[in-house]
Amino acid sequence: MNITKKQQTWMAAVVAAGLLGSGAVLWTGRTAAPTPGEHAHREGDSHADKEADKSADKTADSAAAHTDEAALIRLTAAQQQAAGLTVQAAGPGTLRAVSDFSGEIRFNEDRTAHVVPRLAGVADSVSAQLGQQVRSGQVLAVIASPALSELRSELLTAQRRQEAALATHAREKQLWQDRISAEQDYLQAQTALREAGIAVDNARQKLAALGATGAAGSLNRFELRAPFAGTVVEKHLSRGESVREDASVFTLSDLGTVWAEFAVAPQDLAVVRVGQQVVVTSSAFEEQVAGTVSYVGALLGEQTRTARARVTLANPRGAWRPGLFVTVRVLGAEQSVPVAVAADALQTLGQQTVAFKVVPGGFQAVPVRTGRSDGRTVEVLEGLVAGDRIAVANAFVLKSELGKAGAAHEH
Repeated sequence: MNITKKQQTWMAAVVAAGLLGSGAVLWTGRTAAPTPGEHAHREGDSHADKEADKSADKTADSAAAHTDEAALIRLTAAQQQAAGLTVQAAGPGTLRAVSDFSGEIRFNEDRTAHVVPRLAGVADSVSAQLGQQVRSGQVLAVIASPALSELRSELLTAQRRQEAALATHAREKQLWQDRISAEQDYLQAQTALREAGIAVDNARQKLAALGATGAAGSLNRFELRAPFAGTVVEKHLSRGESVREDASVFTLSDLGTVWAEFAVAPQDLAVVRVGQQVVVTSSAFEEQVAGTVSYVGALLGEQTRTARARVTLANPRGAWRPGLFVTVRVLGAEQSVPVAVAADALQTLGQQTVAFKVVPGGFQAVPVRTGRSDGRTVEVLEGLVAGDRIAVANAFVLKSELGKAGAAHEH
């Protein structure tokens, strides 16, 4: 069928009008006002959201209040006293850099002697016992020595010759003065007297070098005496035992002073110097003693590659026994800090370091940030100010109580 040009124009207008009507319907559906039921439903949803937000806020406030309550540890004065809690104020303090070294107590070698008889013989008697305190010059043992008998015989012979030479000299001198004898005879007698005196002095010096004296009864009796006052720490002699002249039969030590020796690695040699103050402690007992570094070795050991250092300690009660392992704490220079607390006052809760601050009603755990420490005192950078009173001794009791409160809340 043939369509005229007028018909084509009319059909295009109808299609355009239909498309415009469909777009208007869609736009009207999107922007139309809600029905009364829909409006009520939306207002109900908004009210429910507001109530939920209020409930969440109340729950958060309650949890925060409970957390504050849990952090507060309530203890009566009687409970604090029973737990041994001690309160101290934080404030300015002094820190000393310290370096700890493992050491050992040893004999003071300047006051230790290995007693040798210096004469071969047989022990006739032994009076000193192991562990005995002896006086300077006290007889430790008596040794019968043939060599001593010969030396004393030599001294006696020299003395007799001296006596004879003295008499001859006196006679020849008188004869020469009376012009009866020639001067040459007098001079010979004078020379003989001098030689006799030299022989006597020589014999006495030999005995003195051995610690013996002239004959006093038996010629072979040698008294072995203590060179100084001390304690017999070793004994290797019994009655009837044969001994050599170089045998160490006794070890005597003055335990009034001892050495604390410790090894110093090369990187620590700048820290340990002669004259520095130290504190020596032992895990064996609750006691410490102060001293100063008296010696630092100039050479490193071939095997250990460390230098030996020592501290001379006073030991009046004998508590520091040789062989005891100790810790030598070398003290450095003092440093002042604005806020410091005792190391015992700080506890660890989770990943935080806390101190238990005194607040109305009890104690409260306060997070702190720490700085330098010398093992006894710790610098506090944040969390406390000077004057804050905190628990020091037995602060771990408060940590335990805080843990109990947290466990009860979880259940």
